[in-house]
Amino acid sequence: MPRIFDFGGREVERSVTVAGLRALKGSGRRVAQVTAETAEEAAAAEAAGIEMVVCRAANVPRVREGSRRVFVTAALGFADAVTSDEILRTAFSAITAGADAVITGRGLDTVRMLANEQIPVMGHLGFVPRKSTWVGGIRAVGKTSAEALDLWERFRRLEDAGAFAVECEIIAAEVMAEINRRTSLVTVSLGSGAEADVVFLFTSDICGESARLPRHARAWGDLTVLQKAVRDARVEALSGFRNEVAGGSYPGNAEVAGIAQAELDGFRERLESERD
Repeated sequence: MPRIFDFGGREVERSVTVAGLRALKGSGRRVAQVTAETAEEAAAAEAAGIEMVVCRAANVPRVREGSRRVFVTAALGFADAVTSDEILRTAFSAITAGADAVITGRGLDTVRMLANEQIPVMGHLGFVPRKSTWVGGIRAVGKTSAEALDLWERFRRLEDAGAFAVECEIIAAEVMAEINRRTSLVTVSLGSGAEADVVFLFTSDICGESARLPRHARAWGDLTVLQKAVRDARVEALSGFRNEVAGGSYPGNAEVAGIAQAELDGFRERLESERD
């Protein structure tokens, strides 16, 4: 496992580095990325051998509590950082807290600004949910030759702006394969097929926590059932507590501290004497 100094100046181990991700190009090897917003989710990802996680920028410290080794990409939210100064401040805060890269769906000027500071920046192309009004709905991108060519141009412009990687969301798989062979960007496929350098799914989908599973996702677990069992058990336990409080059976003798009778009698005598 490679050792590096992170952006906070700490000597750390990482499952993969920017250089390692770039070396995946043409190798036939792929790594996995999932979402993680808590220490628990990050720890589970590391234990499972997942190489990369993505989280909101503000949650980087919590994610790093759970894993010192996974490659963390911090998402710069549209509303969290708006002006250039805010974007830079948020990005620097995230990477000094332990993130290895940032991801933004903003324009090329933002990508260029971050890249000029040598911050590893990932773009977002294909279906970008917050920009879906431009494509008219929730749908795959690149299903016509004209749209695929326009997408390819966007990849080239993102590459020229200095991004090192790009999240590729719901792009027609054959188009993704052609683009992947031609771009130097590290490609992260979310619903865009297997011909990418990194394959990405949401942890909630993988673990069976989503109310509706997207077409591109697959569940390997069913945490919804377990979470319902936990909720039901919590309500049952709380109800038991409340009922015994109301009925007078809690607390019982075994759950309270006692006092020797002689000491209690002495206490009572003192109380009586003070009242007199």
